[in-house]
Formats: sequence, structure tokens, C-alpha cells
Amino acid sequence: MAKPRIGVIGGSGLYQMAAITNVQEQVVETPFGMPSDVIVTGELSGVPVAFLTRHGRGHRFLPSEVPYRANIYALKSLGVDYVIAVSAVGSLQEHMKPLDMVLPSQFIDLTKQRAQSFFGQGAIAHVSLAEPVCLALQSVLAEAVREVKPVDVELHVGATYVCIEGPQFSTQAESHWYRSMQADIIGMTNMPEARLAREAEMAYATLALVTDFDCWHPKEAHVSANMAIMNLMRNAEQAQAVVAKAIELLAASWPASIAHNALDTGLITSPADMAPEVRERLAALIARRL
Repeated sequence: MAKPRIGVIGGSGLYQMAAITNVQEQVVETPFGMPSDVIVTGELSGVPVAFLTRHGRGHRFLPSEVPYRANIYALKSLGVDYVIAVSAVGSLQEHMKPLDMVLPSQFIDLTKQRAQSFFGQGAIAHVSLAEPVCLALQSVLAEAVREVKPVDVELHVGATYVCIEGPQFSTQAESHWYRSMQADIIGMTNMPEARLAREAEMAYATLALVTDFDCWHPKEAHVSANMAIMNLMRNAEQAQAVVAKAIELLAASWPASIAHNALDTGLITSPADMAPEVRERLAALIARRL
């Protein structure tokens, strides 16, 4: 089977994709440790794909415990060029309702405890994150939603996602503060995932599934874990249909992405100037420059 150019990272509630055929489980060890779980490779609509559950099967990792570097590095080492991240989010806006789907274009990163980069310790890179989402991939996801026409779902394109450390949900004061930042949705996992995907020169876009109104709304119930999971389960089948359609559309065009050449302007240390052990640690990221 050909290498999978498309990777899907499943968030809370999306621990598998039943439509994948010719399934194989890949145990991938990386210089940054083991990923969250085995990576499931196979075919979806005849297209090679890799699937990884972000929190591990059984939901074993807190957002701060997810091995983000290992996850992205493992997908990169398998040949992935495009990452579709499926994530549960709370809404910070009245018009973005539970069960709606959101395609964020920007992130505000308020995480504090997570490794943010593959680089350092002998190799320096500063990639641009002005546009942290691949808009070409986002466009494919938007078209997929329009073609699937999920029931009772409104699509919102171009939102700002604020990523908090968690694992607790927000205080009301924090929720109102995020709204004052002009954030539209709130989650706990897309950072540093999007940062690392850019360093790995992988196009990245999020399909965000709204589960609640966080705790700012004067009339709606405050978010709870049970509420979030319940609404995710209601939307899981439709989300999988959207991802499957996006994979089909993506494989028909393989759009160019600004992410695919991010290190052309971001890599400061030449591989020739890196110590052998550093080149080995970053091999999957700098392979075409060796």
C-alpha cells in the first residue's frame, strides 16, 4: 500500500474511523517518545490514510499530557503531508451553537506546560505562524461539509480558537476575557499541535465540533465533561462522513500549501552544521535537505 499522505487526528469522542479498510496498526517510535497510541493505516475511499487518536484509546491522556511532538513526528515519518485535526470545542459566540461545525483560521495559545518545538539543542528554526492553518486544506474541509450536508449543523469558517491548558474548564471571568479577545471557540488541544505541524511542513486544519457554550452564556448551562461527550457522540457519525469526503476531495487535487515549504525560510541552522545526533533526531523533518 502507498504511503499515507493524509493523517487524521481524532479528538475527544473520535477514537476510531470505522470506514477505514485494509487496516494495519503501526507502532512508531520517535526521538520524542511514543505517540498517543498505535497509528492505524489503511484506505478510505481508496485513499491511503493514517489515523491517530489524540488522547489514546480509552481516553488516557489529559490535554497537557498528550505527546504532541511524538504524534506529529510519527505521522511525518509515515509520509503524511496533510493533517485533519478533529476537536471538541466550546462556543464563545451566540451564533455558534452546540452541534455546529467550525473551521478556525487563527489560534490564541494560552498553554503553559507543553513542549512547543522540535528545534533547539543544536538546531534552530523560526517558522512563520501568521497563518497557522492551511487555508487550502480548510477550503477542502468546507467543501466537504457542504457536500455532506450534516443534519442540524451550521458551518462557520474563519474563527479564532483560544487554546487553554486545562484540564479544568474556564471560570466565568476567564470565559468573558476570552470573548473580549475576540476569540470564537475554546479548546485544549490544537496548540502546540498546529505549531509542530508547521515545523514538520505538514498542512494542518481543524474540524471543530461545538459541544457547549463554555460558561459565559447567561441562559445556557455551564459546560461539563458529560455534556461535551454527549454532544460529541451525537455528531461523531456526521463528523466522520465529513472527514471521509474531505479525504476524497483532497486526493483529487493535492493542493499546494504554504506549510509544505515552511523550513525554506524558517530553518536557520544548516543540516551540515548540525551534530550527527541532532541530524538523526530531526531526520524526518529535514530529510529532503540532507
